[in-house]
Order: sequence, then structure tokens, then C-alpha cells
Amino acid sequence: MDSESCKYLHPDLTRRTMLQAGALGLLGLGTNHLSMLQAASGEVASVAPRARAKSVIYIFLSGGLAQHDTFDMKPDAPLEIRGEFKSIATKTPGLRVCEHMPMLAQRSNLWSICRSLTHKWNEHSQGHHIMLTGRSDIPAGFDARKPKETDHPSIAAIANHVLQSRNNLPPTIVLPERLVHRTGRVIPGQFAGYMGPRREPYFVEASRFNATTYGAYPEYEFHHGRGSQRTSIEFDAPSFTLPENLDFRRVKSRLGLTKQLDAQQSHLESAAGSQQMDSYRQMAVSLLSDPKVKGAFEIKDADPKLMERYGNNTFGWSCLMARQLVEAGVGLVQVNLGNNETWDTHQAAFPNLKNFLLPPMDRAVATLLDDLHERGLLEDTLVVMAGEFGRTPKIFKIPSATLPGRDHWGPVQTVFFAGGGVGGGRVIGASDNMGAYPDDDPQTPENLAATIYEALGIPRTMTWYDPVQRPFHVYHGEPIKGLFS
Repeated sequence: MDSESCKYLHPDLTRRTMLQAGALGLLGLGTNHLSMLQAASGEVASVAPRARAKSVIYIFLSGGLAQHDTFDMKPDAPLEIRGEFKSIATKTPGLRVCEHMPMLAQRSNLWSICRSLTHKWNEHSQGHHIMLTGRSDIPAGFDARKPKETDHPSIAAIANHVLQSRNNLPPTIVLPERLVHRTGRVIPGQFAGYMGPRREPYFVEASRFNATTYGAYPEYEFHHGRGSQRTSIEFDAPSFTLPENLDFRRVKSRLGLTKQLDAQQSHLESAAGSQQMDSYRQMAVSLLSDPKVKGAFEIKDADPKLMERYGNNTFGWSCLMARQLVEAGVGLVQVNLGNNETWDTHQAAFPNLKNFLLPPMDRAVATLLDDLHERGLLEDTLVVMAGEFGRTPKIFKIPSATLPGRDHWGPVQTVFFAGGGVGGGRVIGASDNMGAYPDDDPQTPENLAATIYEALGIPRTMTWYDPVQRPFHVYHGEPIKGLFS
């Protein structure tokens, strides 16, 4: 076994010690951040040997990115369609993007876009479900107000189930928070659905729910109707440490732990089956004992210069943690950039995009590409960025707003791709001259999901089984053609 594959291996402990350390982990490892940390069952499928990438980072812009105001500008359209922003040249001849994304423009040799992804839904919950599951159909019994066990499984849940764990880390991690509406309802589409709760992806809850804040706090925190604001919300990166009165030698020797462990064991076993909890326990041991694994979740001790490059805000912190996690061996990291449907620019769209949304996104994503490239990870890491839908071609003003914006629009959106063998400076498909519908090479959410699965080396013949052993296909579309070199 080469040194790279050994890099984050856990210590050689007995299964009994693993079990006990896992129980201790839930007692004192700061696992309040892992609110839905549930391992896949014992069925772990082999991954095809010729993966394009070792990992995928799926950046999700909850609320819906305005294609006209970012990657698919329409400078020749009437003002009510083209909007207020000007386009700028990128490093790729003929490819222009919004003036408020200068860092990404300078790196267009590292990324490509698809301007023709389409689905038929204009509502947030349906759009989230579609773009997070890679399924355009809405399942029977769907409830926009809450997740249900009849929902389609998310891309993250499927990857969590079929990919092998590396270095005792989960195959899939979602950060910095679950997607929650400002009313407190949890948005469907993020979870395992009819795969069963044992296949849920792993959620790192580094950001506590706040109903009134939006965006990349604290630097770019805002309210859609009121502009800049500051609240007490904090980014609390997980801290995996032993309780003060314990150290790892005592865990390993099992001295003095019986009462504490036994008190927690029945709770652990009722939370999930004992077989299911094995990988949970193993990860807890690694987090306790291996500083490299533990460090994948830490950002507070990062080089200040690197932090400044990413941006000292939740967008930057989340992208940095994503890089650290894929470097440590996580197969798929979903990064939710923006709470409370931050990118839902119904009102004051242009000042909000200009002042609060595009600058931290531009900096964080550009730096993520640079950081991956500098560390030799970009060729092995596919980066995807999308929202639940695009925005309407025509600018409008809701009655309660003082400044205009764009409404929800499922028929077309632009999706961003980089790394993992993606050719730089490419444009797949096109929207019409109003940016309303695909004009060339329409793509579906199923094709987006298939692109992610193929990049990870998941065979197109792969199936998974639900709790009553019914088989389901992983793929429901074809990978997007023309992206990869």
C-alpha cells in the first residue's frame, strides 16, 4: 500500500474498541454538527476503476442563479431583459461574463459552462428536489413543505451509498448546513427518500439556522429588502476533541469508561443498526487519533493568507472546508452557498448581486479552483455549480418592493463545471436571444446527475436496492457531451 493511500488510516484497534470509541465520540466529539450522520448499510458497491475524478464538489446556489446577470448575458436584448450589468471579456476569446465576476473571468481556461439545462418547475421546493436528486419528475405524494420517505434520493445520498469510504471518512458530506426555508421548514430533495434513512448523506451543521439573515455572513450579510445587516449568526466549524477528563490512551485501554459507554450504547443502537454504526465508530476513532483526518474539518487554524484569499465569510469558509475534505478522501462534498434561498433575487436584484452575492461567490470559487490546482487536485476533482432554476428573462417589481428583480424560471439555467478533466473555456448549448428557453443542445437534470456519477466512476449499469429489496437504477440520463477533454 503506497504512502498516499495510508495517509489518513485509523489506528489498529479492535472492533470492541471501535464500538466503544464511537460511543464516546457521540458523547464528547462535538458531533452536534453532524445532525444526520448515518452510515450506509453493509452493502458497498465497487466503483468502476476508470473514474474521471476521485471527488466531486457540488456547489448549490439555493434560490436560483440569474443566468442573464452572470454567465449568459444578453447585451443586445432590450434593457428590461439584459439588465443593469455590463459584460467583460474572459481569458477565453469570445466568452464574456458579468463584470462582477472578474476573478472567474481571469480563470476561464479552468472552467466551462452549460447554458441550456432545463426543467419545467418554477417553485423552490420542486426545483430543489429536481436539481439535488437529478430527477425531473416529481414523485407521487410530494410535499413542498417537508421531506418525505417517498421523495427521490438525492445525488449525495446515492453517492454516499455506492461509493466506498476512504480513510474512514464518509463518502459524502453536505455543508455548512441543511437547506432550510426562513419559516423553518426543511426543503425536500436533500435526503435519501425511498432509499431509506440509513442511506442519508452526512450533514456538517457549521451554520446555525437564522430566519432573518442571508448570504456570506459576516462580511456580506444582507436582507433582500433592506440591504446590509449584521446578526449574531456564527460559522462554527466542527471541533472533534475528547472531553477534558479523558485522553486517547484511556479510550484505547478501555479503562474507566464502562459506565459512560454503557450509558450511551442503547441510545446509539436505537439511533441506527449496529452494523450501520460501524463506519460511524471508525470515523470517530480517526477524528480522535489522526490529526490529518481531524484537520479536514478545521478552518480556524488555516493560514490567514489562504483564508484571506477565500474570503473571511461563510462562502469562503465552506469552499475551503470542501477542498480539505476532498483532499482527505471524501468522494462528494455538497456545498450549500447561501441560507434562506439567498439567491432568490425577486427584489433589489442588481444591488444585492453587485454588493452581497457575486463578490464572495466569485472570490471563493475562483480561489477554490486555484487552491485545487496548486495542490495537484483539480484534475481529480470535478467542481459543479448550479441552483434550483434560473431567473425570468424580464425584470419585474413585486408590489412590496422598491427595486426590481427577476422571478423563478425553470425552463433554462446555466451550470458551471471545472476540474475532473473538464476542458476549459467551453460553452455547451445555448439559450435563445432572450435567455428564456434552450436554443441549442438542451440538457436535463438527469444528464447533470449522470455527469457527476460518471466522473466518480459509478458504472452506468449500477443499481441500488431499497429497504424492501426493490432494485433502482442510479443513472436516468446521459453525461453531458463536450465537457471533457
